[in-house]
Amino acid sequence: MMLLTGVCNTLLTKYQDLQCVRNCEAADPKQRHTFEQPVVQTAQMFIGEMGCWLVVAGFAIVNRFTSRSRGYSPIASEGVQEQNPILKPLVAREEERIPMRGSKVLLLALPSCCDITGTTLMNVGLLFVAASIYQMTRGALVLFVGVFSVIFLRRRLFAYQWSALVIVVLGVGIVGLAGAIAPNPQAKPEPRSMVETAVLLARVATDQVKATAQTPEALQTVIGVLMIAGAQIFTATQFVLEEWLLEKYAIEPLKVVGWEGIFGFIITMLVFAVLHFTIGSTAQGQYGYFDIVEAWRQVTHYKAIAVSSVLIMISIGGFNFFGLSVTRSISATSRSTIDTCRTLFIWIVSLALHWETFKWLQIVGFVLLVYGTFLFNDIVGHPFRSCMRRQKAAPLLAENPIEHM
Repeated sequence: MMLLTGVCNTLLTKYQDLQCVRNCEAADPKQRHTFEQPVVQTAQMFIGEMGCWLVVAGFAIVNRFTSRSRGYSPIASEGVQEQNPILKPLVAREEERIPMRGSKVLLLALPSCCDITGTTLMNVGLLFVAASIYQMTRGALVLFVGVFSVIFLRRRLFAYQWSALVIVVLGVGIVGLAGAIAPNPQAKPEPRSMVETAVLLARVATDQVKATAQTPEALQTVIGVLMIAGAQIFTATQFVLEEWLLEKYAIEPLKVVGWEGIFGFIITMLVFAVLHFTIGSTAQGQYGYFDIVEAWRQVTHYKAIAVSSVLIMISIGGFNFFGLSVTRSISATSRSTIDTCRTLFIWIVSLALHWETFKWLQIVGFVLLVYGTFLFNDIVGHPFRSCMRRQKAAPLLAENPIEHM
């Protein structure tokens, strides 16, 4: 379910971006205007996160009803963890931790602000790139999580882990290059040797980079990749803040998501309202990212957008619940495998729906991303493993980060 809801999050958001909302009858596709409301999509995510309170409330009601009907007290947190791993997000780790009550809950507004910035930047970037490139570029997250964990959480990285981060950066760069290069529609004669193949690929790639570097489409793709990669800085900051809070305070992880949904939605709508009156309501800002009136019209007027918005909220709520259940019950190996399958499925579905074209260069970038991530998480051995004294690396985020998208 974590894999299914995670795939749906990205594909449904991209589906929204492809919906025509203005000048849909124009003969020239460039004159048609599609749904471009990244702030609305950020608000949708926070509404989905607030839906986690329904699970918390439902569990509390069932637990109270069961305890009354059978005549015993509610199950202790240790018993819940042992009996049903899927309920672990509803259990706080209380050993040597301060209960998060009262005004301390406001601390969760800090990761919410990081979530707002990162998610909005990623939603804008998704407007300019394919869904698979978007998902692969998010692989840069491990770089910033690693660096910030060393700086702020005093974690230690070994040499092979630093080399893994370099490989991840290289993979993200190749994926971005694959998105900027337009596919060559002309068939090429098949070379007779591997040397000729390498020379031909290098020549074609160079020609295509030169031909497309000055086009608006290529520039938009590069900007989109940079925005998505840059957004991972805020996401990594959010992860580090959540790690610090979960290490210091005792609170159920699912309640963390719920509180961040409340704070994030309130802050998003307040900022959205201010930007509407300062930018969106002007002649230059009309139909832009901050035009609340136009955004509301698009969501309510077009059925496909309205339905996909509800589905996005449901899938994000489900992804948070199942994601937390998985990350607190399985190893980093299984989690990395699930993330890899998620990217692969998004890529396959996007190709099947003709949302993008197949690019061999993208495979190279994807393989580097997967290898770098697996190497960093100690799933595969590094090349010089036999020549070095084996040391087990400690996890960067002991509490496991709470993924929201």
